[in-house]
Amino acid sequence: MNGVAGRTWAWTQVGVLALLWGSTFLWIELALDALTPVQVTLSRCVLGTATLLVACLGSGRRLPRTRATWGHLVVAAFFCNALPFALFSIGQQTVDSGVAGVLNATTPLWSLLIGVVIGSERGLRPVRLGGLLLGFAGVVLIFAPWQTTGRVGWGALAIVAAAASYAVGFAYMGRNLVGKGVPTISLSAAQLIAATGLTSLALPAGGLTSIEIDPQIAIAVVVLGVVATGITFHLTYRIIAAEGATNAATVGYLLPVVSVALGVIVLDEPFSLRIAAGMVVVLVGVGLTRRHKRTLPQSTSAHTPPALSASRP
Repeated sequence: MNGVAGRTWAWTQVGVLALLWGSTFLWIELALDALTPVQVTLSRCVLGTATLLVACLGSGRRLPRTRATWGHLVVAAFFCNALPFALFSIGQQTVDSGVAGVLNATTPLWSLLIGVVIGSERGLRPVRLGGLLLGFAGVVLIFAPWQTTGRVGWGALAIVAAAASYAVGFAYMGRNLVGKGVPTISLSAAQLIAATGLTSLALPAGGLTSIEIDPQIAIAVVVLGVVATGITFHLTYRIIAAEGATNAATVGYLLPVVSVALGVIVLDEPFSLRIAAGMVVVLVGVGLTRRHKRTLPQSTSAHTPPALSASRP
């Protein structure tokens, strides 16, 4: 798909993914009113798996069959699903959903660092290095370590660790799973199966407590699992396959806007000037890390952002 139609479709995918992914923090916040972090993590994995299995089998696709592929899927499921899902649920016990979305925007920064280490990204030119340092300075501003009290702390650290884990998972998926001849719907369904198995191992750590779910919580859990996990994860896989792991992580540009807006409007969360400044600094830093010289193919418009210039598979 080339030209205007291709660019429009690429922007549409990124926009939809940002809206769905950005709402995740709202659904987690609501689910935590009745469920423990382990229960939230397991429920979203189970519902996401069921959603993608139906889509996979309904489209006539089969799950991967080779042992090597499943081995890679288990590793990817740990770093891109089981671990970050749990860390977000743990972190959001003390961190507002809007702030969680802002901290998650550090994923592209971690992706750049990992890309440089594994050789999939070019070296850090001064402007990109400056963006990297600026982005992490924004995280420090959000953390506000000079304050003795506040709602950020260990919870925020867990969310930053989750963002870094996402970056590791994206890089691993891009290097070992996509482009190997297995349809993305098969990979995404299989990876969530692996994530469900991994998360089940953590059930003794708070996953066996009794719960009481009202209709509002039930809706939040279902939307979190089906939409914000199953559908969103498959879209992420498609973008990794089309654009690469680092470019897929740039959806983080839009996540803070979505998560903060939903947190303020739906949950009536406070939003301080310091958090707003930190968000701006993080996003400017991320933007600078994406600035690099690139020779555009003739079929690509000069106005198309690097993250969107490749055609989808």
